[in-house]
This record gives sequence, C-alpha cells and structure tokens, in this order.
Amino acid sequence: MKQEINIIDVAQLAKVSIATVSNVINGKGRVSTLTEKRVRKAIDELGYAPNLLARNLKTKRSGLIGLVVPTVKPGRLKDNPFYWDLLSGVEEYARERDFHIILSGFDEAEESFEFVKERQLDGLIIVGAGEQSSAIEKVLALNIPFVFVDNYLMNPDLYQVSLDDRLGGWLATKHLLELNHRNIAVHIGDIPLERIHQYGVLHERWNGYRLALEEAGIPYDSSLMIQLPTSAEGGQEAAGWLEKHSDVTAIFSFSDIAAIGILKGLKERGVNVPQDISVVGFDDLYMTAFTSPPLTTVSQNIVVKGIAAAQLLFHQIENSSHYSRKVVLPVELKVRETTGWLNKGE
Repeated sequence: MKQEINIIDVAQLAKVSIATVSNVINGKGRVSTLTEKRVRKAIDELGYAPNLLARNLKTKRSGLIGLVVPTVKPGRLKDNPFYWDLLSGVEEYARERDFHIILSGFDEAEESFEFVKERQLDGLIIVGAGEQSSAIEKVLALNIPFVFVDNYLMNPDLYQVSLDDRLGGWLATKHLLELNHRNIAVHIGDIPLERIHQYGVLHERWNGYRLALEEAGIPYDSSLMIQLPTSAEGGQEAAGWLEKHSDVTAIFSFSDIAAIGILKGLKERGVNVPQDISVVGFDDLYMTAFTSPPLTTVSQNIVVKGIAAAQLLFHQIENSSHYSRKVVLPVELKVRETTGWLNKGE
C-alpha cells in the first residue's frame, strides 16, 4: 500500500522546517522567493495535496474570492473577452495560493453583496464602480479585503488598480493627428456627455483626446462624440453615424469590441479602411491582430491587470499592509493596418 505523502515529507525534501512549508501553503509569514520555489518544487515532485478543508477550518477562510463586474448585464459577460482576460490574471495568481474564484456580473452593484455574504468570501475584486456608487460603502461595510479595478476613486485609503487611460486617449488621438486627420470622432459609449466625469475610465480617455487636440491647436467639437454602446452592435450603429458624417475621416473608439463592430459596419457599407476612414480601438484584445484589416489599438495587458489586482488583494488577506494601495499600469499604441495617412488635398 502506497504511503500517504504528508507535510513532513515535503519539509525534508525541500530542506526547510515544517513551519516554512505551512507558511508557503497558507500564504503567511515572510518566505524568500527562492525558498518558496524550493518548497513548491518539492510539493510537485511528491504530489503532495494539502487538505484544503482542514486548512480552511484552521485559518477560518473559505478559500474563495469574488470577482464582481457590476456594470455588465449577466447575459453579456460572455461577449467581452476583456473580463475573461482579467479573470485569467486573477485566477493565475489565486491558484498558486489554492484559492478559487467566483465570477459574477450584475446590472446593479448592490445585488452583488448578498452573493458575497452567502458565500463567505475571503476577498472581493470589484470592477467599474463609480465615485458616486453606493457600492463603495457596501464594500467597506463587508469588512473583508477588497480591490477596486478601473474605478478612479479619490479616497487614498482604497486599494485600486487602474490604467494610464489619459495617456491612452492622448496616444490614439496624437497618432491620428500625425496622419493629418482633423475631424476625429470619438465613440465614448451610451452615456450623457455632461455626466462623463462620473465614468472614470471613459473620462480619462476623453481627457487624453482633448489634450491632444489642444496641443495641436484644434478646437474640441462635442458634436463629434458618438454616444452609442461600446458593444459590437453599438460599433455597427456607429458605422451608420459615420456614413451620415462624411466630413469625419477618423474614429477613436474606447473599446476594441466596438471598434470591431465599426469595421464590420463600414465594410457592409462599402467604406474602405483605412483608405476612406481610419479606426483606432482600445484594449488590444487578442482577436484585434486578426481582424480585417488588423486593428490599430491602445494596448493594455489585461491579464497583468488581473494579476496586479490579485496581488493587492492577497497582500491584505495575508496581512502584508506595507504594499502600495494604488497601482497604475502602462499603455502603448499598437499601430496595425486600420489607420492611414489623410492626403492634404482631401
């Protein structure tokens, strides 16, 4: 009969104490990266499977963290790869610590908090809560570790992961300006323009667009703001808007999914990209390199964003409060084939 592998065997193979193995498994204490790798290698070699139920009873943890996307309808989560890339990053980091992820999407953030209480989550990552959202107070009232992603909340005590969205908006617009485009439409989403300041991500990208125009000495024109959903269907509608505004020579969409819809809508209308109009997206989703033509887009590493959010969350779960409370990730412009030079004579 095969002898059951236990924590003592792991400690002996890794040449560390039982306490060190326990700290690695439970994500507690100060363990060097080299030692952690040695312990995890021993665990893999021996095929040691710690009793998670016993561990969770001892640590009073459920071994579950939640990823809540309150701004997306439940049935539409599957339509946007952004959330799956984000989940991949969170899951990658959590799996190393034997934690599991519960993903949930709601129209109203308030609905998500019953699900947190029912499942006794050890931590929560919430995406897209606005500054005025009651979600913030509700998250704080839960008294569990939390991280906000893409929120632009002013409270310095809140753990947040965001992007340099303003730079992204500036890069996209600057690129189009350098190609001699002047009438540049922006697909901002189905929100009232006077309320765009309540939507941190969109507001920052819009600010970047305006900054690039200002630097080029071009006046901002609110009539060039396309207020349609940043979905594939919304992108197709935006293509119809462009058909009615022949003076527009370029469009910057705040979403790759919408930009893909724009490309499809323009193709259906016999409009050639980039010969007739240039298109820029935002996110650099995997499929944008394979659209026809391949999409020029502002690139962010969404998986890394998920990892960063998970790191912030687990620093709280493991009581490592020294870690920075705010992480801002970089962006870059990926120039592909949907943007082209506008001749001065046009």
